[in-house]
Amino acid sequence: MTHTVRRAVAADVPAVKSVTDAAYHHYIDRIGVVPAPMEADHGAEVAAGRVYVVDGERGGAPAVVGLVVVEPREDHLFLDSIAVHPDAHGQGVGRRLLAFVDEHARVLGLPEVRLYTNAMMWENQEIYPRYGYEVVERRVDGPYDRIHYRKRLSSDRPA
Repeated sequence: MTHTVRRAVAADVPAVKSVTDAAYHHYIDRIGVVPAPMEADHGAEVAAGRVYVVDGERGGAPAVVGLVVVEPREDHLFLDSIAVHPDAHGQGVGRRLLAFVDEHARVLGLPEVRLYTNAMMWENQEIYPRYGYEVVERRVDGPYDRIHYRKRLSSDRPA
């Protein structure tokens, strides 16, 4: 299946919330707080054009199966959140979304992508380096112990 990424529209807001909640809910017990993406104002993020989704199938019906929330900054693209519905794990949705983020940053003329993940989400500490991300720092922000990453993009090669 080709995982086409498209900008989310207002009608996608319930699906964006559903996928985000499904992707992050299991971390609540582990980190001791609700992950920040679950508390985001999804409607405002969609309205601001910051959310991109991947359509697929869940339970045999068409549905949003993954998403990214990005925010262009002066010198980088900030990857605020990436979520793949558990039913779509192993289908290349996350890989496609990460490639889209690189492509999007290049289109915007931004030289790098930055993100952070909770230190207790150890799976991410194995995933992000595989996609070219390097650790910049570890910092506590309120109740969140976060590891900050960046990926420098080369403008002379495709994503």
